[in-house]
Amino acid sequence: MIRYCGYLLLLIFLIGCDEQQSTDREFKLSEEFKNYWYSGTAEITSYDLKQARYGEIRDGEAVLIFVTEDFLPKEQVKANAQNDKNISVLKLNSTKKFLTGIYPYSIMESTFFPLNGKEHALKVSASVQEWCGQVYMQLNNRNKFEITGHSYFQGEADQETKLEKVNLENELWTRLRLDHENLPVGEFKMIPSFEYLRLRHQPVKPYEAYAEYYTDEDLNIYSLEYPQLKRSLKIYFSRTFPYTIEKWEESSTSGFGENQKILTTRATKKQSIKTDYWNKNSNKNLPLREKLELN
Repeated sequence: MIRYCGYLLLLIFLIGCDEQQSTDREFKLSEEFKNYWYSGTAEITSYDLKQARYGEIRDGEAVLIFVTEDFLPKEQVKANAQNDKNISVLKLNSTKKFLTGIYPYSIMESTFFPLNGKEHALKVSASVQEWCGQVYMQLNNRNKFEITGHSYFQGEADQETKLEKVNLENELWTRLRLDHENLPVGEFKMIPSFEYLRLRHQPVKPYEAYAEYYTDEDLNIYSLEYPQLKRSLKIYFSRTFPYTIEKWEESSTSGFGENQKILTTRATKKQSIKTDYWNKNSNKNLPLREKLELN
């Protein structure tokens, strides 16, 4: 009953539309939502990162960039101009940077989640770069999930697959900002994060998952487990709008052979700003990085 009421409230919340909503005119966004997400700025949050890799914990930085934008449904890319066929999305660009000994890692994942009441992200992409090479994955949500992958690793070079639509771990981060009361709970199938699948060289497919959603002190917590993968994820976010992500923890096996063990990656919020970062590309804008405490 609570979940049903939550869904009704979301529908009421989304009835109607402003000029930035393109074809999603039948939905309404509250003034609180529009003032925050349609202000012509992005939300940028920096995190202190303790990343598990090769059986050790590495110091690094993570950044989450949330922003709304118009999306072309056929080409599945950002629209350069407003059009009645555009779909409004909440986009998340998630980045990580850390060192493994002498060489650096750079990871980026992008998720485009529709604001028109659709069930799943319209597109997800991920890339991992380090001195040995780079890998890339992309999911396009069409009649099925169409997934392509490219890698320098033997056995992963160029792959294409189609999967039936299930929950995506990558879309959880945008869903909890929009509709946290209806996050998947209990037992279900989910495709793990693209970052995890590539770093651990796991098959791209749905895995059995179990999730809980609860509150601890001042934060909401979404807890996710994959029994087969021996992996868990906890996302901690604020209990009130705009439901900011305060920290997260991911535990899984790390290392190889006899050195393999369960380690926990942790990210803890440092600073957050709202800004039109795409217009802040001058040297005079470097102090904004200092405000975010980014090295």
